[in-house]
Amino acid sequence: MCGSNYPLSIAFIVVNEFCERFSYYGMKAVLTLYFIHYLHWNKNLSTAVYHAFSGLCYFTPIIGAIIADSWLGKFKTIIYLSIVYVIGHVIKSVGAIPDVGDSTVHISLSMLGLILIAFGTGGIKPCVAAFGGDQFEEEHTEERRKFFSIFYMSINAGSVLSTIITPILRGDVQCFGGDCYALAFGVPAALMVIATVVFIAGSGLYNKGPPEGNVLLNVCKCIGCAISNRWRRPKNSPKRDHWLDWAEEKYSKRLIQEIKMVLRVLVLYIPLPMFWALFDQQVQMLNALLILVFIPIFDMGVYPLIGLCRIKLTPLRKMAAGMILAALAFCAATVVEKTVVETPPAKQCLLFINTRTDSMNISVGSKQFHVPGNYGTSLSLDWFTICLFFFSQDPNSLTHNKMVDVQPNNIHIAWQIPQYVLITAGEVMFSITGLEFSYSQAPASMKSVLQAGWLLTVAFGNVIVLIVAEGAGMEQWTEFLLFAALLVAVSIIFSIMSYFYTYADPDQLNKLFNEEANEGNMDDLKKEKDRMHMKDLPKGTKM
Repeated sequence: MCGSNYPLSIAFIVVNEFCERFSYYGMKAVLTLYFIHYLHWNKNLSTAVYHAFSGLCYFTPIIGAIIADSWLGKFKTIIYLSIVYVIGHVIKSVGAIPDVGDSTVHISLSMLGLILIAFGTGGIKPCVAAFGGDQFEEEHTEERRKFFSIFYMSINAGSVLSTIITPILRGDVQCFGGDCYALAFGVPAALMVIATVVFIAGSGLYNKGPPEGNVLLNVCKCIGCAISNRWRRPKNSPKRDHWLDWAEEKYSKRLIQEIKMVLRVLVLYIPLPMFWALFDQQVQMLNALLILVFIPIFDMGVYPLIGLCRIKLTPLRKMAAGMILAALAFCAATVVEKTVVETPPAKQCLLFINTRTDSMNISVGSKQFHVPGNYGTSLSLDWFTICLFFFSQDPNSLTHNKMVDVQPNNIHIAWQIPQYVLITAGEVMFSITGLEFSYSQAPASMKSVLQAGWLLTVAFGNVIVLIVAEGAGMEQWTEFLLFAALLVAVSIIFSIMSYFYTYADPDQLNKLFNEEANEGNMDDLKKEKDRMHMKDLPKGTKM
């Protein structure tokens, strides 16, 4: 952009991401209601399909990453899978039109649409983030870091607006004699069309790197070769610095070094699904709103102040700090929940509802209650009801049914704000930094693959949520305390692993191997020149 190191192309990428996230979250905002009220599924089935769809959306990025890095390149992969994405939305919208077939047709179209959407959104997810990073020159690392913050803001801005607008379209607009699910799904489809058009419009401005060939196949073969050679090595063979070095006889040092870089990062990601599993327990719309406020505060305030204190805040330290903040959020939730449980009710009363035709006088201790007939109610001491007694007419005897209402308390809802502030601050330090870290530590040939690896931590986090949800029940505050302890333990493990991690510079790696290749070419040319020179000399006479 004019007067800065930000290329104009990132504007198209950010707008594309905003529209795509609006499309995705807008559709998801009414998806469970659609299952229950339109397809007439029960709550358990609706919840299971919803979580299965969400999980699929985070497992499919690996497919998009492989296609981008090995075959089509990021630009073409984003365009082609965006078209698949749009087709899925259209099929989903058609399936929500009552006049199109019977319930079997509606279910079939809905499931086909969701599968296509999952492959579309999951496939482009790692490519868009990596493609945005590709637009920056290698020396503009600070601008690239801020880009990932802006990119993350566009995700949450699309999420907030869509979750507000789409339910309004469903409930307030009537079509086909009921709630307009076709419109609620059609608007996200239109936003995805806009996202695709905007992305294509910036085509002439993009820095498009070519695909590197079948990267995944070469990686798998190289790893297999190293394992095989190490297993079959003679006992007296010299030791190698790394087990992958056993593939040096067949594969280039560059490929081996790049695989080492990726594997080091993937091992570092092993504990991270726990963060996402616990993060999903607290995420609400307030969280997405706070993200839009916190990102500029951290980028322009918190991080510069920490830098002035001469504290070196590396990416991995940021991520560990984010996990600690999330653990503190669960501690705050524990305090609130424990207070709610132990606080005595603010007000108590009894309320009698008489479904008999005749009036009744009821004595409770020294209190007298007159309850008129025909669904009459007794006078309540206040508005907060604890116990309700229903009296019904029976030919032989007087029967009553008791219902206990939720006990009220005087805990203000504002006490929940600290936990949302802490979890949002943790997300800013953890998630945005993870995006940028995944890009910066990946070799040029595997940028999308490592972004997909980052997204897989979210997918496995969703799996953990499903497992925890099926576990034995416990009191809410005890569950929150357990989550906090788990997150602290995971953050300690991650911090120890981070301490032994050595940051890599893929750009320096490229320069190093390019220089070695050039030197090798020069040596080859020199040898060839010398050989030709010797060939031109007259043959010597033997003495």
